[in-house]
Amino acid sequence: MEKTLYQCDVCDKSFSKSSNFTAHRRMHTGEKPYACDVCEKSFSESGKLTKHKRTHTGEKPYACDVCEKLFSESSQLTKHKRTHTGEKPYACDVCEKSFSESGSLTKHKRTHTGEKPYACDVCEKSFSTSTDLTIHRRMHTGEKPFPCDVCEKSFSKSGNLIAHRRMHTGEKPYACDVCEKSFSESGKLTKHKRTHTGEKPYACDVCEKSFSEGGSLTKHKRTHTGEKPYACDVCDKSFSRSTDLTIHRRMHTGEKSYACDVCEKSFSESGSLTKHKRTHTGEKLFPCDVCEKSFSKSGNLIAHRRTHTGEKPFHCDVCDKSFSTSSNLTRHKRTHTGEKPFPCDVCEKSFSKSGNLTAHRRTHTGEKPYACDVCEKSFSESGSLTKHKRTHTGEKPYACDVCEKSFSTSSNLTTHRRTHTGEKPYACDVCEKSFSASSHLTRHKRTHTGEKPYACDVCEKSFSASTDLIAHRRTHTGEKPYACDVCEKSFSESSHLTRHKRTHTGEKPYACDVCEKSFSTSTDLTIHRRMHTGEKPFPCDVCDKSFSKSGNLIAHRRMHTGEKPYACDVCEKSFTESGSLTKHRRTHTGEKPYACDVCEKSFSRSTDLTIHRRMHTGEKPYACDVCEKSFSESGSLTKHRRTHTGEKPYACDVCDKSFSRCTDLTIHRRMHTGEKPYACDVCDKSFSASSNLTRHKRTHTGDKPYACDVCDKSFSESGNLTRHKRTHMAH
Repeated sequence: MEKTLYQCDVCDKSFSKSSNFTAHRRMHTGEKPYACDVCEKSFSESGKLTKHKRTHTGEKPYACDVCEKLFSESSQLTKHKRTHTGEKPYACDVCEKSFSESGSLTKHKRTHTGEKPYACDVCEKSFSTSTDLTIHRRMHTGEKPFPCDVCEKSFSKSGNLIAHRRMHTGEKPYACDVCEKSFSESGKLTKHKRTHTGEKPYACDVCEKSFSEGGSLTKHKRTHTGEKPYACDVCDKSFSRSTDLTIHRRMHTGEKSYACDVCEKSFSESGSLTKHKRTHTGEKLFPCDVCEKSFSKSGNLIAHRRTHTGEKPFHCDVCDKSFSTSSNLTRHKRTHTGEKPFPCDVCEKSFSKSGNLTAHRRTHTGEKPYACDVCEKSFSESGSLTKHKRTHTGEKPYACDVCEKSFSTSSNLTTHRRTHTGEKPYACDVCEKSFSASSHLTRHKRTHTGEKPYACDVCEKSFSASTDLIAHRRTHTGEKPYACDVCEKSFSESSHLTRHKRTHTGEKPYACDVCEKSFSTSTDLTIHRRMHTGEKPFPCDVCDKSFSKSGNLIAHRRMHTGEKPYACDVCEKSFTESGSLTKHRRTHTGEKPYACDVCEKSFSRSTDLTIHRRMHTGEKPYACDVCEKSFSESGSLTKHRRTHTGEKPYACDVCDKSFSRCTDLTIHRRMHTGEKPYACDVCDKSFSASSNLTRHKRTHTGDKPYACDVCDKSFSESGNLTRHKRTHMAH
């Protein structure tokens, strides 16, 4: 007997049972005659209503005879049993894949045919499964029918609710058979297994890139099309991924629903919470297969691997620069556009990077959440803590491939490499000066604007650089955290320690390319070069004088203002320069830390030792360009030049007398004031000049240090010796 077929007059589908045909028609008409008497939900089939009622009663009449699991539907039990037997009776006739459910096979076939029979009546999007359409519709309606019975959160998908519940229970039923890792969702296990197999079944048809997840492929395709289908309803921003939109919305709402159960910190993303928890556990699940480094985030491992391969797949379409991570490219593009999308809600400052905003906010709150486990120091940024830890370990992982120098930070290596290439990519838009580091340009710009944004909270002094403020604060605290491992000397700045160490090693790594002189610091070399070029880039805005060193200009300005900010805590004397105060203090302590390695003489100032050494070597490096006379000190040359020019730049403000040397003016002023600060400790006599006191003391000691090289006669003063020598010349 021929079987009767029931054909739908709306679509071409046929059915062998009238009941199936009737149920199908309701899909077109939308009729749902079976209503639930507990809630207001309606269904197109009586069987669906029966199953639905069990969600109210909790009835699960179908029990598994292998395990004790119960189910509300017989079909669920059938599917479940196949997890025990491994049976997959539904095979694809295109590929060799098999499935435990017929519905899964139907959906899978559409990956071959591309068929998407379920269309959204609100937008034009189509889907390969009715479930996907139902879930999609909830995006329009905002419906979230699956509430959590522990917290108040609701979900648009039942699977999301099930996965969410496991966050409360801690249940992870899906275990990896390769490693011991367990997961709360089967999909996460499937993705995880691909980290072992390396399988990437989702290939891009535009480029040759493959992915381990279908969602990753979909997102990747948008990098080709530029599509951003997820728009924010508060601002005009659009996103290529729905998760990015969800996270972005929280920026408007301030919602941080993911809380750490160790500390009280909350996050807007579950991934951020997971990563944060690893800061407590120290867990680093992602090891590099080239080196021994491990990472707490998979993204960090991927980026790290590129340091081995040199791969930079993200290209800037404005300039030729390439980057190893997409985030670095995004940040780089802002250097072209000037975009600073992250504004501070306390002050008016904006930032091109969210991380910079987060770090900046801590300048308002004072928060320093990253603590060193070796010392008690805390930091506002995790990167700063990482760099700080290297001061304990001595680790310098960034090596220069030109020379053998290593650095503790990658940025220092980048800047150092420019000393080899001569590259100075950061140009000042006010003057023509260029710099090898962006921070140097930022500091330089403040010389034009006069901006000093870093204020001391102890005194009212402000600084143009944060490092200057940190160093200044130590003048209040007396802190000297950088200790020399050769001697017991400590320093307030790391650069001072580095320079000091060279006094032990004798290292002078900075060589002048004009003469053969070498220097222990790059600053000394820069200043020395100006001796060849004659450059004096620091002009005084009061008089016409210019200087080759910024420090000399600052000291010179105080000659106009009369400011003497460095006061001695023993006597009441004040000084215009901190170095002068340090030297002065030694007159109280008697300290002479600079010893001559030829004779036993010691000096309170390093410059005095340098000059003294020339007495042994006979070196006179400062030559007069008018006559052939040479000098062991630059100051002596400056004074000598005035014998040619007649210049007397030091004028007395009481009388009209001028002097070629400032010391002569100082001594002259005492003639007006009557001041005699140099007292003899043998008798009560005082003098206006230290040289006069020295000569006077010889009347007590009988010392005659000036000997005639013709006869045996000695004198207490050099002038007397000069006059005596003329008696030999006259004969």
